Order: sequence, then structure tokens, then C-alpha cells
Amino acid sequence: MNIILFGPPGAGKGTQAEKLVVERSMVQLSTGDMLRAEISNNTDLGIQAKEIMDTGGLVSDDIMIKMIESRFGSDEAKNGVILDGFPRTVKQAEALDEMLTQNQLVINHVIEISVDENALFERIERRANESDNVRDDDNAEVLRQRLKVYHDNTAPVLPFYRKKGILSQVDGMMSIEEVAKNINEVLDS
Repeated sequence: MNIILFGPPGAGKGTQAEKLVVERSMVQLSTGDMLRAEISNNTDLGIQAKEIMDTGGLVSDDIMIKMIESRFGSDEAKNGVILDGFPRTVKQAEALDEMLTQNQLVINHVIEISVDENALFERIERRANESDNVRDDDNAEVLRQRLKVYHDNTAPVLPFYRKKGILSQVDGMMSIEEVAKNINEVLDS
């Protein structure tokens, strides 16, 4: 089973993906984590990505699609993939669809985690205050920019999956456990 988790920055996509990895033996392909690994390894891609990410922008479609395609075909993905942070544009969704078709794969479910955006600022601040590993993009100014990018570029992807009949929505304002329960109900339906 291959799924996509959607939602604005701070909605809990990563937290829910981690739970699914443990519960369903799937692999999480978080483009953010993959990019942060590139940054940590100080690769050319990482240096370029850091400049873009630190201002809340999006890394180019070409780079993201190549990165995802290489991971999708790996042995670790045999039990299914959770895409977290991809696709972020309609162009990426179309390219993903094309790549999956070529590899005789499909996306089974797209789950939008809906949240109150005002609460996101509290979540980001709490994550920054409680974490030993504070991300450079965990601040209100970058969140404002990331929300703008989400609404301008990523939210328009949702109708693409709605037309395919694979989009479901869960209330991300519930507890982590309740959100996970609702996601599992979608996956088991």
C-alpha cells in the first residue's frame, strides 16, 4: 500500500508517518528528511536546498522527483511507502503519477490532515522549545512563508487526488492517538 500524507507545515504528517512505519512496516519517504540529510552531508544539493529551505521556498521539481523515484524502487519500499512532503505541486503529482504508472505502482490513499492554522504557530513554537534537534525552519516567520507556499502551490494538488477518488480528510486537531486511529480507519476501508 502506498499513501500520501498532506497538510500544512506542522500538521503532524511526520508524527503520523512514524506511527505507520511501526504499525504497518511501511517506509516513510519524507522529502524534508531526505533534504536535511543532504544538507547534513554538505552535498551540492544540500547547500542549494538549505538556502531555499531557510527562506521557506520549495526545492525544484526535478530534484524532488529524482530523489523520490530512486527511493521508491528500493528494497526498503517493498511493504509500501508513505510520502510525506511530496508531491507539493500539481506538476509533481502528475510526474509522480507517470513514474508510478511506468513502474506499475499506484497511490492507494491520499490523506489530508486538516488543522487550525493559528494552532500551527503554537505547535511550531512548542516543537522548537521541546526538541533537542531544533530545525532552522522552526520559527514563526518561516512558518508564515511556508503556509503561503502551501496554499499557493500545494493545496491545489488536493483536487487532483479528489478527482481520482482517493482523497480522505482527517481532523488533525485531535490527539495524536485519535488522528492515528482515523488514519488507520481510512487505510482499512
